Amino acid sequence: MQRAQHLLETTFGYQSFRLNQQQIIEALLAGQDVLTLMPTGGGKSLCYQIPALVREGTGVVVSPLIALMQDQVDALAQLDIKAAFLNSTLSFQEVRQIEQQLLNGDIDILYVAPERIMLPQCLNLLKQIKISLFAIDEAHCVSQWGHDFRPDYQQLSILHEQFPSVPRIALTATADQRTRKEIISQLNLHQAVTFVNSFDRPNILYSINDGQNSREKLWRFIEQKHARNAGIVYCLSRKKVEAVAEWLQKKGRIALPYHAGLKAELRQSHQQRFLRESGVIIVATIAFGMGIDKPDVRFVAHLSLPKSIEAYYQETGRAGRDGEPADAWMAYGLQDVITLRQMMQQSDADENYKIISQQKLDAMLGLCELISCRRQVILAYFDEASGQACGHCDNCIKPPETWDATVEAQKALSCIYRTGQRFGVAYVTDVLCGKEDSRISNNGHHQLSTFGLGRELSVAQWRSLFRQLIAQGLLVVDHDNFGALKLCEKSRPLLKGAETLYARKLIKQSASQKVDKKQMVSWNQPLLDSLKKLRRELADTQGVPPYVIFHDSTLIQMVELRPANPQQLQKISGVGEKKLAHYGEEFLAIINAHPLPEGISQRLSGTVNESLLLLSEDNTVSQVASLRNLKETTIYSHLAEGISAGMVDPLVALSIDEKEYRLIAQTFSAFSGESTGRLKQVFEALDEKYHYGILRCVAATEAKCDEI
Repeated sequence: MQRAQHLLETTFGYQSFRLNQQQIIEALLAGQDVLTLMPTGGGKSLCYQIPALVREGTGVVVSPLIALMQDQVDALAQLDIKAAFLNSTLSFQEVRQIEQQLLNGDIDILYVAPERIMLPQCLNLLKQIKISLFAIDEAHCVSQWGHDFRPDYQQLSILHEQFPSVPRIALTATADQRTRKEIISQLNLHQAVTFVNSFDRPNILYSINDGQNSREKLWRFIEQKHARNAGIVYCLSRKKVEAVAEWLQKKGRIALPYHAGLKAELRQSHQQRFLRESGVIIVATIAFGMGIDKPDVRFVAHLSLPKSIEAYYQETGRAGRDGEPADAWMAYGLQDVITLRQMMQQSDADENYKIISQQKLDAMLGLCELISCRRQVILAYFDEASGQACGHCDNCIKPPETWDATVEAQKALSCIYRTGQRFGVAYVTDVLCGKEDSRISNNGHHQLSTFGLGRELSVAQWRSLFRQLIAQGLLVVDHDNFGALKLCEKSRPLLKGAETLYARKLIKQSASQKVDKKQMVSWNQPLLDSLKKLRRELADTQGVPPYVIFHDSTLIQMVELRPANPQQLQKISGVGEKKLAHYGEEFLAIINAHPLPEGISQRLSGTVNESLLLLSEDNTVSQVASLRNLKETTIYSHLAEGISAGMVDPLVALSIDEKEYRLIAQTFSAFSGESTGRLKQVFEALDEKYHYGILRCVAATEAKCDEI
C-alpha cells in the first residue's frame, strides 16, 4: 500500500483515503474480486485507478458513458496518466492507433463501452496484453429491475471466464438488495469482497412539493436559491423537456434541452456547454446524467415523478458532488402517477416485472406523501438504518401539518362507489363539490347523496386527498378504463369506520422565504473570481471543462489558506505534483497579487473577521449585530477572539474608558482563585453594570497580557 499512498498524495493530490477506499484497493492489489457501493462523489474512480497504476499492465474500465469518455481521459491526462478509450465515436484509424498503443504497453487505463468489449476482436486484443484489472462501472446497469438496465452488461461474466486470474471490481452508487444480488449473480461475483458505504448524502437538502403550479414553484426555487448556479431539471417526456427549456430561456436563464430525440451532435453540444460553462441549466429526460462528473451542480429538480427511489436517489445524487450544500427539489402531481402506471401496464414486460415495477413506484409515492424524515426512508430503502431524523429535509425543517381526514375520505370512497367506479379524479371531485355540469346531470349523479357533500374542501384539497388515498393503496387507477378510480380491499375498514386516516394538509406556499446560503466573505471574492478566470482560460486553451483543472472546492481552499509558496500550495486537497508543476506558478501569482486587507487575520474565521472589519469602521457592537443579523453576545465573542489574536485594542473597540477597564480587570484579579463561575461572580460584584460580552473581552485581554 505504500505505492498506493504515494500515488494518492503525489499524483491525485489527496492526503488520505476516504470511506472504504483503502480496504478496496488492498483487496484488488491482493488479486481479489470486489463489489463496492459508494455514494456519488465518494471517490469510486480512485478505487480502480490507483490499483490499475500499481499493478502491472493496463486497467480496463467497462463503462456505458460513451459521451463522457473523452472527458474522463482528459482528466487523467492532467495527471500525466496515459489513458484512452475505445467506443463507436472513433474512426478506424483512431482505433488502430489505440490498439497499437495497447500492444506496446503505452496505456495505463483503457475505457471501453460494454457492447465493444463483447466483440471477439476486442477480446482477442485484450488477450494479447497484460491486464491489471477489470473495473465494471455503473454496475447496476446489469439488473433488469434497475432504472438503467443495459442488456450488454448481463454478458460481462465472460470477462471472468476468459481472464480468470484478473481481479474485477464492480462499482455503483445505487443498488437495493435485489439489485445487489443480481449484480453478484450476473457478473459471477460470488467470491467477491463486498463493501457497502453509507448511502447518505448529508449535503443534499431533499424537498418535495405539490404539483399545482409546478413551473412557477420551480422558478421561485431557482430565483431564491440558485439564481446563478448550474442545475438539472428532469421531466418525463421529450415534449415537456423542450417546453420547460424554452420557458426558462424566456425567464433569462441559459437552459438547454437534452433527450434521446435530439440529434447526437446537438446532445453532445449541450452536454459540453453544461460541463464547461457556468450557470447552465440542463432540462432533460432520464437519458441525461449518469456519470456526469461536474462537481458544482447545485440543484437537481424534478418536474415529473421518478419511477423508483433508486432512480430518484441516482438522479438527485448528481447535485453537490463537491460536498458543498445542494438541493434536491421536486414537484409532483396525480397525473404523474397515472402516466407512470399507464406506461407500466402498456409495456411489453412480463407480469413479474410489472409487479415489481409497481412496488417500486408505490415506494416512491410513499416517500412523496411522507410526513416524517425523508432521508430516513431513503436510507431504509437501501437497508441502512438511521437512528434519528436528519434535520436537513423539508419535513424536518418544517414538519407538515396533518389533519383527521377520516370523514372526508369516507365521502370520497362512497362517491366513487355510488358513481359506479367508472370515473376519474376530476369527475368525482366535481360531484363532491356539487358542480352544475350537464355530464353529471345526464348520469343522474346530481341526485346522489354524495352530490355537494364535499363543498367544505377546495378542488386542490380534494386532489391532494385523492393522491394520498392512491399512495396509501386505498384506491387504484384503472388505466384500461380511462383512469377510473376503483376501491381496493384495503379501503373497506375505513369505509366502515373501523380505521381513521390522517392526511398531509395542503399548504399554500408564500411568495418568498428566507434562504440560508453559505457565502464567500467580501474580501475573498475578488481573489476567487480571479482564480476562476485563470482556470477558465487554461481550460479553454486545453478544450477541457474547468473542473478538470481544479475543482471549486480546491480554489476555495486556496482563497481561505492563501498559500505563499509551492510547498504550502501542494498541501491543499486536489493539488498533486503534476498539477503543481503545470499550474502552481500561475495560481500562486494570482494569490500573491491579492493580499488580505489590513485588519484581517488568517488565524480567525471569516465570520469573526467580518465582525472585526465592521467594528474597525467605527460601528458599535449593537450596530454590527444589527447589520449582520446576529446577537450582540455573538459579536462580543468575535471581539474576544480578535483581542486574543492581538488584532484589536479593547479600549478602542469597547464602550468603556480606561478607568472602567482597570476596575473590571482588578475585579477579575480578586476572584483569580475561583475555578468555576468566575464570570458570574465578577458580573454580580460590579452590580450587573457591564454586559457579559464586555467582561469576556477584558478577560481575554488580561489572559493575552499574562501570556506575554
